[in-house]
Amino acid sequence: MAVPKRKTSIARKNKRRSSVWKLEAPTLVKCPNCSQYKRPHRICGECGFYNGREVVKVAD
Repeated sequence: MAVPKRKTSIARKNKRRSSVWKLEAPTLVKCPNCSQYKRPHRICGECGFYNGREVVKVAD
């Protein structure tokens, strides 16, 4: 069975794992009702509409 000859250094380990932790900005789409940006497939926080109908009443 293959056994590593030396311990993997912390820097080498972190360099290998660096691409795993990259964050991406969330995708945003315009609400067709009020034209505010929102996450796709979610209720609009500004107007409370989803899929062309009012789901939540938003207090002004």
